[in-house]
Amino acid sequence: AQGRGGLGAAPQTPSSPKNTAPVDLTGYWEAAITEDWRFRMVTPPKGDFAGVPLNAEGLKAGNAWDPQKDIEAGEQCRAFGAAGIMRLPVRLHVTQQDDDTLKIEIDNGNQVRLLRFNKPAQPPAQHEWQGFSVAEWETVAQGQGLAPAAGGRGGVQSSPPLSGSLKVVTTKMRPGYLRRNGAPYSGNAVLTEFFDRTTEPNGDSWLILTSLVDDPQYLQQPFMLTTHYKREPDGSKFNPRPCEVTMPVVGKNIR
Repeated sequence: AQGRGGLGAAPQTPSSPKNTAPVDLTGYWEAAITEDWRFRMVTPPKGDFAGVPLNAEGLKAGNAWDPQKDIEAGEQCRAFGAAGIMRLPVRLHVTQQDDDTLKIEIDNGNQVRLLRFNKPAQPPAQHEWQGFSVAEWETVAQGQGLAPAAGGRGGVQSSPPLSGSLKVVTTKMRPGYLRRNGAPYSGNAVLTEFFDRTTEPNGDSWLILTSLVDDPQYLQQPFMLTTHYKREPDGSKFNPRPCEVTMPVVGKNIR
């Protein structure tokens, strides 16, 4: 008979990303519109790109925005692509599609994002509104996200502990809008996101999304935002609806 750890020991099955996740991000979440209300709740006037670091080519493309042409071309979902939709007034339904994939259903625009933990050898060639997203849990050694409340005694570990921050890198996005008034991002843009969950003393739970859009074609520098979502008890308010184009506000900016 073989002893413990002997040659006869059965090989261990690798743990899946689902089983090793340090934080549960599943559930229903509502965007908290506490900043940039005039950019998020309504379509800003044409040419109002305050805060978006567009370069000369980006300004030219943004100023050429014509929502009616988007509709006629079947491109009405341009503001609902991965690099823009998470900033809209949305509700999210996050579920575990399988052991290696998180699924984010988004009500506004009726979009679905898939966050894949196991990257295939060849990503899809076709660009999609939600692009191709690869996810990984950050480790404490990488310095991102929220460190665990308690650590070890400093002993050497074979792998660093997970921090609780989910990093997602999205490529292969169809050209879209960072804002609904035509502030553009190109098909070569790269979206990097960090998802963190907190629990407050009063029992409220928040999903904090830090996003970074890198697009040398249209941006002078990466465009960074932090967006908050509050956890809801159930899906009674989750109401998926298709992409809709809201015509721009006429007149002065809303303050």
